[in-house]
Parts: sequence; C-alpha cells; structure tokens
Amino acid sequence: MKKNRQDFEYLTESTSRVKPVLGGLLLGGLIGAGTALLFAPQAGEKTRAAIQNKTMEIRDRTTESVKDAVAQVKDKTRQVTSDVLGKGQELVQHGKEVLGEQMDEVTKAVNKKKAIQSY
Repeated sequence: MKKNRQDFEYLTESTSRVKPVLGGLLLGGLIGAGTALLFAPQAGEKTRAAIQNKTMEIRDRTTESVKDAVAQVKDKTRQVTSDVLGKGQELVQHGKEVLGEQMDEVTKAVNKKKAIQSY
C-alpha cells in the first residue's frame, strides 16, 4: 500500500512538472507560427521595390546628415578663424605697446649716457 502511494505521488509530481513544459512548447509553437505568417517573405518584385525604397531613404538621410555636418564644420571654421584673427590683432597691439615701452627705455638710457658724457 505504501509503495502504491509513493508511485502515485511520484507520477503526480512528474506529471505536474511536464504539463507546464508541454504547455510552454505548444504556446511557443503557436506564437512562432503566427509570427512566421505575419513576416512571410513577399514576392520578389515587392521585395526589390522595398529594398530600393529603403536604400533611397537611407541615402537621403545620409545626404542630410553630411550636409548638416558640413554646415557645422563651416560654422566652426568661421568661428575659429574669427577668434584667431582677433587674438592675432590683440597680440600685434600688445607687441606695439611693449615695443613703444622698450623704445622709451632705450631713449632714456641714451639720453642719460649723453648727459653723463657732456659733463
């Protein structure tokens, strides 16, 4: 009696494990079949037309992206050129100021030397 009860419990436990697996396989098969029907290949002519349309779309997007990138590079180049020219002008002005100060110092030194020599 005890053995029969154990066998029954074992079979019940095994069956309860198998049911979800079989149910999952069946459900997965049904979903896969439905998906295959939805995404079934088209006729060759339709497929070629779809590929051509997608290729044109990608080409157009790429062209727009390149145009945008070129515009950004041009803008940045103008900005950098303007900044460099402005900095160059600042440096030239600073150089002129320093040169003027140095010329003043040299003139003072020459005048001192002349004053000392005239004594």
